[in-house]
Amino acid sequence: MRVLACIAVSLAALTSPLAAQDERRNQPEPDSVVYELEPLVVEGRSDDLVGIVESASIGYVGAADLRRRPLTRAGELLETVPGMILTQHSGGGKSNQMFVRGFNLDHGTDFSTRVEGMPVNIPTHAHGQGYTDLNFIIPELVDHIEYSLGSYYADIGDFSSAGGARIRLVDDLERPFFSLGLGEDAFQRVVAAAPVRLGARGSLIVGGELQGFDGPWEKPEDLRKLSGMARYKWKGDRSDVSVMALAYDNQWEASDQIPLRAVQSGLLSRFGQVDPTLGGESARYSLSGSWSRRGTSSAHTIDAYAIHQDLDLFSNFTYQLDDPDRGDQFRQRDRGRWTVGLNTDWIRPLGALGVGHTLRLGTQLRSDWADVALSRTRAREPVGLVRADEIWQGNVGVYTEIKSYWSSVVRTIVGLRGDAYRFDVDADLAANSGVRGATLASPSASLIVSPTPAAELYASFGYGFHSNDARGTVQRIDPESGEAVDPVDPLVRSRGAEVGLRATPVSGLRSTLALWGVDLDSELLFVGDAGRTEPSDPSRRVGVTLANFYRIDRRWSADLDVSLTRARFRDVPEGLQRIPNALKNVVAAGLSYDAQENGPFGAIRLRRFGAYPLVEDDSRRAEASALLNVRLGYRIGNARISLNVLNALDEEHSDIQYFYSSRLAGEPVGGVGDVHFHPAEPRQLRVTLEWGL
Repeated sequence: MRVLACIAVSLAALTSPLAAQDERRNQPEPDSVVYELEPLVVEGRSDDLVGIVESASIGYVGAADLRRRPLTRAGELLETVPGMILTQHSGGGKSNQMFVRGFNLDHGTDFSTRVEGMPVNIPTHAHGQGYTDLNFIIPELVDHIEYSLGSYYADIGDFSSAGGARIRLVDDLERPFFSLGLGEDAFQRVVAAAPVRLGARGSLIVGGELQGFDGPWEKPEDLRKLSGMARYKWKGDRSDVSVMALAYDNQWEASDQIPLRAVQSGLLSRFGQVDPTLGGESARYSLSGSWSRRGTSSAHTIDAYAIHQDLDLFSNFTYQLDDPDRGDQFRQRDRGRWTVGLNTDWIRPLGALGVGHTLRLGTQLRSDWADVALSRTRAREPVGLVRADEIWQGNVGVYTEIKSYWSSVVRTIVGLRGDAYRFDVDADLAANSGVRGATLASPSASLIVSPTPAAELYASFGYGFHSNDARGTVQRIDPESGEAVDPVDPLVRSRGAEVGLRATPVSGLRSTLALWGVDLDSELLFVGDAGRTEPSDPSRRVGVTLANFYRIDRRWSADLDVSLTRARFRDVPEGLQRIPNALKNVVAAGLSYDAQENGPFGAIRLRRFGAYPLVEDDSRRAEASALLNVRLGYRIGNARISLNVLNALDEEHSDIQYFYSSRLAGEPVGGVGDVHFHPAEPRQLRVTLEWGL
């Protein structure tokens, strides 16, 4: 299926592709009509972005490629980003663990994700800073994904040190579709959507998903997920309007990571639980609107959104270490959070000194109102409140970029971003209440040289950042120990640089090579015995990423992405420089076949990440993990039937591994240091019947 893809990095689905095609001219005339060109049609990942983008680490993945992939969970859509891995350690309703470019992103701290202009990362969240839950997305309703690795883009603000992705949803359907999936461990999934024509220019899409799953766990996961989308689109001669409502509700029983010693001793099976009373509920509802206008000399876009979210999560990572009698279970509740925001984007060509330029100006405004609480529980019954906070957090971001076309060979992009934050915390402990503000400027620049129409060289540099939890910016007393603590910096700076190459060595093959580095002023580390993250030492990561997509012919396509990373703490004693859970190498490869019309289709995908350190001195390491997924099917007209084989080789590997101290019943009071892991699901067979896709 072909899609209309946005070709320039932008906040607007319609502004971007129009502006980007103008850039293909390399030297546009300042007074020409630049926003009325035919949009570029993109299939899968075979996009020829030479002459369009500003780094080798920008890419676009269309629906054709996304729908060929066997998926275990919705978040795996982001594994189309070269070097990115998404795993799970606590039930199918919780945000994925995310890894890219040597970052253990936890649940998204240094990777910005947006859906149709709406930010997905949640600041000052009950479970983790930048919490990114993609479970509300219906994969069949994704039109394409735009990704930008690195911190060289003025329009990406908070959570941008490793880069960002924008997920665009469909705004039109050729016909209704229906999908029914059944599989092992009580897997059931139904998806349906239909278009409704409203006059000559208007259309409405209504779609939804129902999913249930018990999983291989000794205590069934009992996941019950409901997602829905309704989107109205009006297309005018020069203006477009979109209004979209999304709804999501999920509940599940969870199996957190378990200690390796318990499995080796026979106390637990790989799919057992230490605490069988874990789980959670999550909900997300949003209403968003977008208006875009293409003029003869400029383009404008405005996005507005309101999001309501809830999370109620019960976890237990250390079992009986802190409280031998009642256990260490805790409850994190993010109740009734509202997020509202407004994005504007304006772009127009300019002429000066005989050189063509494109000026871009944008604003991003966001406010969060949150009621977050941490409490101790036993079998989900309250034991004691640790802290409760009412929070307002506001952010204003403005950015500008100037793209200059000095010749048919050389162009530059210079950008500047400014952000202002205000944190207002009303805590149950008066000493931890307060107001704090912060500002930050983030410049960026890229030089692009196009020696041939089939190759392009890039050099990019820029600043990024992530915000810290508002509670930490004003906190004076540790609510558990009662000891005095110092507030953390509100904003953590990062600096990134990259040189890269984009080329088409042979017809149909798109290859990119990027040599990159990033410095972070303060690392975030997972603290297993508290179930939280905390700021630590500065760090440096350097690496190389090679991404390839080869459309062999109309039926066959292949891809191979390789990412190698060296991640180290800076300014720490020798021998303690390794960053725990920083993946060193990631390989993703796939081969797919599509008969185009009636006949067979299939795909095979391999995802592997190598061994990585679990502690700073590298004395404990996580084992390498490889996952092979296979999809085989047959198409007859508009109907398709397929068999998905997930973890086809039935490998006993882990989705995630940590090393920390925990205590089981009868063990020493100080606990036992051990590897804690969450097993990947064993081989799963799932049959899907589809019509209209």
